[in-house]
Amino acid sequence: MKRWERTSQRRLQRSTLLNYFLAVLAIGITVLLCIPLANTQNYHVVSFILLFVVSILSTLFTLGPILLASTLSALVWNFFFIPPHLTFHIEKTEDLLIFGLFFIIALVNGVLTTRIRRQEQIAREREKNTYALFLLTKELSKANGIEGVLRIAISEIKTQFSFDALFLLQDGNNVLSSKGWLQKDQNLEQEELRIAEMVFQQLTSAGAYTNQPFDTALTFYPLKGTRLNPGVLIAKQNSGFNTEQETFRDTFIAQISNALEREFLAEMARKVRFLDESDRLYKTLFNSISHELRIPVATIMGASDTIINDRNPESVRLALCQEIFTASLRLNRLIENLLNMSRLESGHISPRIDWYDINDLVRKVNGDLKEELKPFDLELIAPDDLPLVQLDFGLMEQVLYNLLFNATQYAPAHSKITLRLVYEPDTLVIKITDQGPGFPETALPNVFKKFFRVRGSQTGGLGLGLSIVKGFVDAHGGSIKVENSAEGGACFTIRIPSKKPEIQNL
Repeated sequence: MKRWERTSQRRLQRSTLLNYFLAVLAIGITVLLCIPLANTQNYHVVSFILLFVVSILSTLFTLGPILLASTLSALVWNFFFIPPHLTFHIEKTEDLLIFGLFFIIALVNGVLTTRIRRQEQIAREREKNTYALFLLTKELSKANGIEGVLRIAISEIKTQFSFDALFLLQDGNNVLSSKGWLQKDQNLEQEELRIAEMVFQQLTSAGAYTNQPFDTALTFYPLKGTRLNPGVLIAKQNSGFNTEQETFRDTFIAQISNALEREFLAEMARKVRFLDESDRLYKTLFNSISHELRIPVATIMGASDTIINDRNPESVRLALCQEIFTASLRLNRLIENLLNMSRLESGHISPRIDWYDINDLVRKVNGDLKEELKPFDLELIAPDDLPLVQLDFGLMEQVLYNLLFNATQYAPAHSKITLRLVYEPDTLVIKITDQGPGFPETALPNVFKKFFRVRGSQTGGLGLGLSIVKGFVDAHGGSIKVENSAEGGACFTIRIPSKKPEIQNL
């Protein structure tokens, strides 16, 4: 037998002996106080006093000490108070009858009072346990994720059962982990891991205070579920449980198991949804890229084949070369968008902020989009005293390029595209307005999402341009919003934080 088991038994024995001693002491003190009544005709009163003392003791002690007190009180009343004194002989028939009744009444009174007190204790304990289960269920219902459930479970187990708990959970593939959640620093021995695995597979308790004690001071409880078994609860108890406590413990563990199973199933559902979404996104991206690549590649192949195999006039050859160049630009733009989105997704965007003249940025983008902007009237509105601003030239070039190119794709030919630059206190404001169809009101919240395209749109693209714009603006610590202007068309407003330099732009 283990030392901690022997220690527990010795404590229980000392407590039981103390109760017996106190019961005998209470009867002895009562007898001493009643000695003056021994030689009087009021010795019957002593029986009532002793019955009262036995009743009081019944509310304090268990059945064993009460039986001893009842028997002892009858004997001492006979020995010290019923004539003849100091003997167990009873002369009068009525005294003999009273003695018998006294013994029966004292015994029955003690037993019934003890039983009533026990029933009261059980009722209170059940009420306490019911309330504890209610609080546990309430807290677990608010828990977020597996770790949230475990934090509440460990805390409540410590409160209700006064022992520390260690949880070994499965990995989702019905394989039990060898490390405890939230207590990864607590290492179990190989034999303990073997017991935990057995408990997980067989769904039966093992260890200390069970029918399968093994050579361990730990107790292993299986966490059972309806669709999957979350794992194993490992406890280091100081004592076992009675029948009532076992019912409460099993219900307590079942509540925790149900909460863990709920979180496991929710996690599995999230993974399934993620896989479905990833598969759908992959198919959408694959189809879009295939479509977008096919057009310029077909153009390049067709024009190249014509140049190689046919002898055409110089003007036709130049036109074909121009088609190849335009298709190459489209391919390059597609690849640039994919690379930029990859950089944003990986978090590798680190703006290199410096002082720049915003007019240089506008001229650069205007030059890159010279051919696309030819059919439009580009109006630049900017104050003459616009100061230098802090930004990443390359990233903001991509932002303006994508927004202006997007306007050329949707606005009708010969319409006006307005680029307005304003410097507010510590903020550069850029507004780009076109006279196109704008966006449907239902589409405005989704404009900057990846792969989003307005339904019925006739233009090509992957739907990455505006999401890249937002990512680059966010990298500057700025903001961008889109709205439909009152005159028709879309209006993009960009705000980039930038302090005013001490040296003005001349």
